[in-house]
Amino acid sequence: MFLQSSFMGILLVIIVTFFVGTCDGQLAFRFYAQTCPNAESIVLSVVQDAIARDPTVAAALLRLHFHDCFVEGCDGSILIDNGLTSEKRASTHQGLRGFEEIEKAKAELESVCPGVVSCADIVALAARDAVALANGPGYQVLTGRRDGRVSNIELAAAMPDVNDSIQLLKAKFLEKGLTEKDLVLLSAAHTIGTTACFFMNKRLYNFFPNVEGVSSDPSVNPTFLPGLEARCPKDGDVNVRLAMDSGSEQLFDINILQNIRNGFAVLASDARLNDDETTKSVIDSYLSFPSPFSVQTFEVDFADSIVKMGRIGVKTGFQGEIRRVCSSFN
Repeated sequence: MFLQSSFMGILLVIIVTFFVGTCDGQLAFRFYAQTCPNAESIVLSVVQDAIARDPTVAAALLRLHFHDCFVEGCDGSILIDNGLTSEKRASTHQGLRGFEEIEKAKAELESVCPGVVSCADIVALAARDAVALANGPGYQVLTGRRDGRVSNIELAAAMPDVNDSIQLLKAKFLEKGLTEKDLVLLSAAHTIGTTACFFMNKRLYNFFPNVEGVSSDPSVNPTFLPGLEARCPKDGDVNVRLAMDSGSEQLFDINILQNIRNGFAVLASDARLNDDETTKSVIDSYLSFPSPFSVQTFEVDFADSIVKMGRIGVKTGFQGEIRRVCSSFN
């Protein structure tokens, strides 16, 4: 049913070196080399154990990093649990997981390096490790972030939403210093993981409100629509989950872009990437001449974009704090 090139099954793990020097302001590669030399290996061990028990944790940790960075910057604000007003309670964050893994890594780090490694850095490192363990690209992470002291549900309005127009998606990314190419590449993180029927209702049953006889998003491939409706029936269980990259949900690969181009995108926001001339041209640039080199280029570019995202609104130096527990301010 899906158009796939012969290279789609190739597993590539690319160690990407970015020519940006050894630091970025007060962020640096191996920031904890002297103060907590085993910091990165401790986080990796926790992530490895979690994914061995439940492979879907990889997508959860990657998503957690994205959701953290888009509200108040990459400062661990998404981890705070301060009641109904906490950022994590926003509808755009519904279904977020991975909090337990971050807390476990933090507890282990506190036992050997108390007050040294920030929760924000743990989130960024865990996402990096999750991508690599899902057969995605390896990349270096700049560290040295400090944890923010703000977590407010009202600030989550800046989050991209699955029902946003392509114009609004581009505007939200631009506001964070990210380009249309970054929008495509970071959306391609949906190559792993699942979404809930909660996020599908409008696309399947209310895409054109008040228009009789037309309810679903016309960009859905007609052969794909019945399967989506069967998994997420109208007035059905909104917590049922379905793969965002049909046929490849546990493998980090380029298949997500092929699905988007062919009308097999699950999320409406992914489908919108094929509606816009600029974002469509980015997708086409990886698929027009399929080869193993296209896969490598996609993975290198994805790594570049996620590292770029990881610099959004970072707090360093004397800003913020180093939390003792990731879910609460000191």
